[in-house]
Amino acid sequence: MKSNRFIFLRVIGGFLDGLNLVFDTGLTCIIGARGTGKSTILELIRFCLDQMPKKDLSAAARKRLDSMIAGNLNGGRVELEVETADGARYFISRVEGEDPIIMDKERNPVPVKLPGFFRAEIFSQNEVEGIADQKRFQLDLIDSFKPQEIAELDWDIDTLRSSIVQLAQEAAPLRNEVLMLDEKLKQLPNLEERLKSYKMEGDSSAEELDKAHVAKAQRDRESRAMRTANEVLTRYRADVQGMIGKLKAELTGKFNDLKVGANAELMEQVIENLREAIRQTDEQYKLVLATVDACQMKQDELGRSLGEKHQVQELAFRALVEKHSAFQKQSAERAGLDRQLNELAEVKRTREQREQQIAQLEERQRQLLTKFSEQRDQRFQMRQEIADKLNKALLPDVRVTLAQDGDTTCYRELLEAQLRPTGMRHVAVAQRISQAIPPAQLADLVRAGDLTTLAEQGNLNAEQAGKVIQAFRDPVRLSELRAVELRDQPLIELRDGATYKDSSTLSTGQKCTTILPILLLDSANPLLIDQPEDNLDNRFIYQTVVTKIEQARESRQLMFITHNPNIPVLGDAGEVVVMESDGEHARVHTHGDVDHCRDSIINLLEGGEEAFRQRGSRYKIARK
Repeated sequence: MKSNRFIFLRVIGGFLDGLNLVFDTGLTCIIGARGTGKSTILELIRFCLDQMPKKDLSAAARKRLDSMIAGNLNGGRVELEVETADGARYFISRVEGEDPIIMDKERNPVPVKLPGFFRAEIFSQNEVEGIADQKRFQLDLIDSFKPQEIAELDWDIDTLRSSIVQLAQEAAPLRNEVLMLDEKLKQLPNLEERLKSYKMEGDSSAEELDKAHVAKAQRDRESRAMRTANEVLTRYRADVQGMIGKLKAELTGKFNDLKVGANAELMEQVIENLREAIRQTDEQYKLVLATVDACQMKQDELGRSLGEKHQVQELAFRALVEKHSAFQKQSAERAGLDRQLNELAEVKRTREQREQQIAQLEERQRQLLTKFSEQRDQRFQMRQEIADKLNKALLPDVRVTLAQDGDTTCYRELLEAQLRPTGMRHVAVAQRISQAIPPAQLADLVRAGDLTTLAEQGNLNAEQAGKVIQAFRDPVRLSELRAVELRDQPLIELRDGATYKDSSTLSTGQKCTTILPILLLDSANPLLIDQPEDNLDNRFIYQTVVTKIEQARESRQLMFITHNPNIPVLGDAGEVVVMESDGEHARVHTHGDVDHCRDSIINLLEGGEEAFRQRGSRYKIARK
């Protein structure tokens, strides 16, 4: 299996100034006394690759790391030469406070991003123990076996989650508008009933007047339509007018004093490109304005023609009413009701449009929720396949299982946040609901107002269930509920006699015993660990760690900072780097294979040749 690998590390400036470290294709071990910069080497590699620990690992630890990087580089630079699994070589250069710069083998900058094209698995001292303690970090460990695929799914799922909530937010003002329109439309039944009583029936005069009223109502609708069109055109014109010069205003001042120096010619091209974009976009907006202005002029002309016809028709209507003076009062009242009816007809059409918009948003949301569920299932299936492979390699000593959606932390926190203002014991209620009712089911119960089922399944009283329904009745809150994060829950266990024990309940040594074999499995990424032997007995190191190293180094690159001689010697390190320090600066004392560094290994890791001989004598180990 081809894999990513480190070629060379160089440090310019700071505590490790002048460090030049060549990596073995298999196992590289870094040894030395305390304070000689061994751990700093690992952290500088992590820094250069922009793979600093996640903030949720520990804010304080992250701050210490940032300070350590800044203090040790002291304004200097760290550079890595790497080779990807497909054989492409790159240089990665970084200084504190800046992003990494990636260059090709000719040292020309290239537009690739970290950690996409190159990734390593890096674990600081005691970080292995932290994985055993935290389910979230165990999930990250599982994901590290397919980082790119799962990272893409994570991105898709997060994007879908945001879109689902955003659609609900877009629908919210439309729903509020529908409620206001419904208030106005409450008048409609009464108005229609009153109009029935004004329908003129009887002789030909009444029939003639009735037709005239129908025509008058039609004229009112035509006038309203013309006014609406003009209002829309006026608003649209103002929007377009506001866009003219906006791009220029946004960019003005952003490039002052940049047409000087080594890049002056290129910056001039950038500025000219923006100027051209400003000119062309403003020209297009002006063309749109001209089209709208032409339309409005035509509308004004047509409106005047329509108004003239309406006036003639209105005069004829009035003459007809005056001719039939018995219906004069009734006609005036009916005309008023017709106007009100036309106004409510507009309200009704607007309401129908809003309902249609809401329905479209809801349908899009349903489609996204379906895709959201499918993507989460796909991610779990991918993780389950990883767990199966881990079990195949590690059973019966270590067992890995996964519970889909088993981690309800985010769900419970959402419940707590929404229920906090209700005045009830929101933490206890959130805990009971999150353990008993899935988010989608809770959303269904809230939407249906099913207080009884909610109370029964959530172990709540009627008052509590009512407050939960009230807290989440809003469609935006319901969308947040349906799209809330439910993490898959890993369980990594160590066999202890006839039973398996959760890694978080184990002793420190057992935790490392559980996690290390997983870290040492085949991967396309280099593995770097600071003191993997911490809290482990030498028997385990010899029987398990060394054996795994021998297997792993055939397919992936390993780098260990260690104080245990079994790792470089029995692991047959191809490169041993011996560090030393005068307190001001650290440097490489010597480096090479195990035989070349024999004296340093004996003195630093065995306590010296005499101590090594005396232990052999005390143990009465005879050479055969």
